[in-house]
Amino acid sequence: MTRLFNDPAAFADEALEGFTAAHRRWVRPVTGGVVRATATPAGQVAVVIGGGSGHYPAFSGLVGRGLAHGAAVGNVFASPSARQIHSVATAAHGGGGVLLMYGNYAGDVLHFGQAAERLAADGIETRAFAVADDISSAGPDESAKRRGIAGDLPVFKAAAAAAEQGLPLEEVLRVAERAGARTRSFGIAFSGCTLPGADHPLFTVPEARMAVGLGIHGEPGIGEEALPTADEAALLLVETLLKELPDDVADPAGRRAAVILNGLGSVKYEELFVVYRKVAALLGDAGVEIVDPEVGELVTSFDMAGISLTLTWLDDRLEELWRAPADTPAYRKGALGDPEPHQDRAAATAAGQDTAAAQDTAVSDAAASGTTAVPVASDASRRAAGTVLAALDAVARVVDAHAGELGRIDAVAGDGDHGIGMRRGSSAAHRAAHDAHRLGAGAGTVLTRAADDWADKAGGTSGALWGTILRSLGTSLGDRDAPDAARVAEGVTEASAAVRRLGGAEVGDKTMVDVLVPFADALATATAEGLPLAEAWDRAATTATAAAAGTADLLPRRGRARPHAEKSLGTPDAGAHSLALITRAVHGALLDHH
Repeated sequence: MTRLFNDPAAFADEALEGFTAAHRRWVRPVTGGVVRATATPAGQVAVVIGGGSGHYPAFSGLVGRGLAHGAAVGNVFASPSARQIHSVATAAHGGGGVLLMYGNYAGDVLHFGQAAERLAADGIETRAFAVADDISSAGPDESAKRRGIAGDLPVFKAAAAAAEQGLPLEEVLRVAERAGARTRSFGIAFSGCTLPGADHPLFTVPEARMAVGLGIHGEPGIGEEALPTADEAALLLVETLLKELPDDVADPAGRRAAVILNGLGSVKYEELFVVYRKVAALLGDAGVEIVDPEVGELVTSFDMAGISLTLTWLDDRLEELWRAPADTPAYRKGALGDPEPHQDRAAATAAGQDTAAAQDTAVSDAAASGTTAVPVASDASRRAAGTVLAALDAVARVVDAHAGELGRIDAVAGDGDHGIGMRRGSSAAHRAAHDAHRLGAGAGTVLTRAADDWADKAGGTSGALWGTILRSLGTSLGDRDAPDAARVAEGVTEASAAVRRLGGAEVGDKTMVDVLVPFADALATATAEGLPLAEAWDRAATTATAAAAGTADLLPRRGRARPHAEKSLGTPDAGAHSLALITRAVHGALLDHH
C-alpha cells in the first residue's frame, strides 16, 4: 500500500513538485507537467509524452536529451487534461512541430486529441500517436483497441531519437508507427495496487494464484492461474509473446529484439533478474538476438506485485534508434556530449518559457483565488448562474456520497477509480463555479469555468466527457439571456451529441451514453410539450434512472471494461449510474430554485 502521503487529493501534485526539485539538471516545471531544463533546439520536433501519475518513471522520469522533450502529468491513474497537455507542448515546442505520445487508454486518447486540436489552432503543427502494445487487452484483429504497458518506452525512444537526428515531424511519426507496430507486451500480477488514502487494493488475487493479462491501472487480469516458479513465469511470458509476431516477422530465429522485463511496483530487482535469466535463455533457444535489454521498473502501478515482458522486433533503423544515447532522470544510455551550442538561444527561450509558465500559473492561481475577471453578463443570466451553482453543489454532494459505491461498481470489470475521479472533478467544478459566480459571472461562464476545472482535476475519460457536457451546456446558455426550459434542453441535446462525437460510443456500448441519450431525448420531448423545466427534468431523470439500471444487462464494447465483458454482466456501468444519480440530484436543486 501507499504509506507516505498528506492529502490524497494532493498526492500527484506534491509528487511532481518533489520530482522536479530533485532533478533540476534534467527538467523544469511548467503548468501541467515538466519540460527539459534546456529549450528544444530550434526546428527540432518536440516529442511530448504523458499520462497519469502512479506509473513512475513513466512519464516525467523520461524527459531529457535523447528522449522526451516534455511530459504532461495527470492525477493518479488519470490522464492529464487537454489544457495541461497544451501547456506542456507549448512550452516544449521549438518550431519543428509537436508529436504527442501516450498509452492507448480512452481518457488519454480524448485529452491528447483535444490538445492536438488546440495546438493546431495555435498554428503549431501537431501529430498524435497512441502506443498499443498489450496483447492481452485485444486480439490481433483488434490491435488498435489494445492498451499500453511498458511498450511505451521503446516506442517513445525511437521517435525521440529520430527527432534528435533532425527528422521532420511526418518522418518522426512514421518511426513511432513502425516501432509501435513491432512492439508487444504481456504481464502477470500477484496482487493489486492500493491508491494513496485507499484502505483496500483495486483488485485482489487469491492466495497461491496469479492474474494473467493485467492492466497497469489496476484492472484485473483476463484470467487466473496457479502461482508459478520464476522459470514458469518466464516461460509463460516468452511463449505468449512468441505466439504473436509482427506481420513481417515470420520466424523469430535470426531476429533481433529489444527486451524489457518490467517490474510493476513491488517485485524486487533480484526477483526480476531470476526471471530474466530464463527469459534470456528461452529467447536464445528461439534464435532471438537480444539487443540492449532493460530489467527494472520502467512503467509501474504503485505497489502492484507484477511483471511484464516487452519485445520490440528491430530492423537496422529501429536498432540504431534503440541504441542511441539518452540522458533523463530515470533512463540513461550511452554517452551524450555537451549540449549543442544553442545554449544562448536555449537560455533565452527557457527564460521566456519560464515567464510564460509563470504567467500561466498566475492565471490559474488567480482563478483559484477568485480574482480572474469574468465576461459581462445580464442580470437574468447572473440569477440563472445561482441555480447553476446550486446544481453543481448538488452534483458534488451526491458524487461524494456515492464515491465508494461507484468505485466498487467500476472495479467489477475496470480499475475501480470512477468514484475517485468523479469526486475530484465534481468538487473542482463546484469550486470554480463558486469563484466565477462570486465575481458576477453569467450562467454560461460559470458552466465553462466548471467544465475546465472538472476536466483538469478528474482527467481520464470521465473528466473529458464531463468537461464536454458542462461546456456544451455553458455555450448553449450563454451570459446574455435568461435560459428557459427549451434552451436547457437544447444544451443537453448538444452535450449528448458532443459526447458521442468525442468518445465514439453509442447506445448499447455500456457507457454513460446509454443514459445521456435517452435523458436528452426525454428532456427535449417534455420541454416541447410545454412542461416547465423542473417538471421536464423530473421526467427525464426518471428515464435516466431506468436506463442506468438497464446497462446491467449489457456487455461492454468500449473502454477498460471491454476485456472483462462477462464479469460486468449483471452490474450497471459506473459512468451510466453516476450520470443517473446526478440527473436526480440536479432535479432537487431545480425544485429548490424554482
